[in-house]
Amino acid sequence: MTTTDPLVARMRPFGTTVFAEMSALAVRTGAVNLGQGFPDTDGPPEMLAAAAEALRTGHNQYPPGPGIPALRAAVAEHQRRFWGLEYDPDGEIVVTAGATEAIAASILALCEPGDEVICFEPYYDSYAASIALAGAVRRPVTLRPGPDGRYGFDPDELRAAFGPRTRLVLLNSPHNPTGKVFTADELTTVAELCREHDVYAVTDEVYEHLVFTDAAAPHVPLATLPGMRERTLRISSAGKTFSCTGWKVGWVSGPAPLVAAVLRVKQFLTFVNAGPLQPAVAVALGLPDAYFTGFRDDMQRRRDQLVAGLADAGFGVLAPEGTYFVTADVTPLGGRDGVEFCRALPERCGVVAVPTQVFYDDVEAGRRLVRFAFCKRPEVLAEAVTRLRRLRADV
Repeated sequence: MTTTDPLVARMRPFGTTVFAEMSALAVRTGAVNLGQGFPDTDGPPEMLAAAAEALRTGHNQYPPGPGIPALRAAVAEHQRRFWGLEYDPDGEIVVTAGATEAIAASILALCEPGDEVICFEPYYDSYAASIALAGAVRRPVTLRPGPDGRYGFDPDELRAAFGPRTRLVLLNSPHNPTGKVFTADELTTVAELCREHDVYAVTDEVYEHLVFTDAAAPHVPLATLPGMRERTLRISSAGKTFSCTGWKVGWVSGPAPLVAAVLRVKQFLTFVNAGPLQPAVAVALGLPDAYFTGFRDDMQRRRDQLVAGLADAGFGVLAPEGTYFVTADVTPLGGRDGVEFCRALPERCGVVAVPTQVFYDDVEAGRRLVRFAFCKRPEVLAEAVTRLRRLRADV
């Protein structure tokens, strides 16, 4: 044993996540935390009551490996109801420890060392770590804002990313951190290339119910496009839609052979998870449409509140089409580097944000961008904006 660092080389680039670093900074400084994306209110009371009842009535042991039948049936019905997708709850759906495990298990199940995974940057940080765990290679395609402030990609750049070792495309829409919703034309391009090169798709759709009414496009699951259901693993979770990020209940849907592969890996990651919470998520998925539209409309109001506040504070704002994050350019406030800006921000005005450049391979593309979360109570957002306005005095 000659090395001073026992960690395997492929994981050494991945330190403490930026979310943990910035949340710790918020605690230490007493700052308003608009960094890590978790709500500061609880989810629907029907769901919370169902969880309490499950705890009291003996749902505290190992659930079945794929998830309890009631939740798998609820996931299947939910996807039929909202997206017209048909999945057999017995064999085409598996419950996971949140979307993070679902992504990791999917990549580990499908990728051999040296296989290539195409992903759109900026990307959620667990994507790169999961690809590294599999010994695979990421091939990023950069999303860039256009003149209208909406993010897009160069189809030729995407086409060039495909090669003989391409195994899958990892697509997140609605997209964290940009808030982009991929359009029908963009999804068609992705689908055509997947079919042409005979590769799989893994889609992270945890923000499926957070597409705002002024978005350029509605949410369209990639699996609904011709020839894509049979090659797509579709991932979602309860955390974002039902404001229960700490529960870590997610799911993977897809053709039985692909889902069986994911389950084979999942059983050796967490085995099973969240036994007493699974019945409650089943209840939540069956809530009436009014819950889902009300949830979206409430978040849209909070988005508008923060977007206006950031603009008033002097940021260059890229208004999101979905999710609960807004990207802002620090250049108008004299910022040159988002990491430096975010580390100094709590001392300067008592607010925490996340530097977007940590989600890029092409660091320069995101160097001056930062991400704020607006999934907070309106009074918290108002206080954050009041503090951020102090930055104008420094310019």
